[in-house]
Amino acid sequence: MQLYYYPENLAAKATFWLWELRDLVIVVFGVLLSILALTQAGILLPLVATALFAFLSIRFDGVCILDFIRCALSFFLLTPQLFEWRPRYED
Repeated sequence: MQLYYYPENLAAKATFWLWELRDLVIVVFGVLLSILALTQAGILLPLVATALFAFLSIRFDGVCILDFIRCALSFFLLTPQLFEWRPRYED
């Protein structure tokens, strides 16, 4: 007898532990490059950056800190805000 397990939400993105699979691939690739940089050049910065990305991309209930930071940067810095003040003409 075979058992099949289906997720509750079939439209949800694939996750593994606390990360989406895309983020987990980035973290694993970053760790491999960081270890290479640490052993060959003695540079610790890529390992710190990878650990920071891994921490910021942890998802709880579909939300992560990195998404909030991206939205905040987009709202406050990247998207121009244009306000036009016009007099209101009423008939």
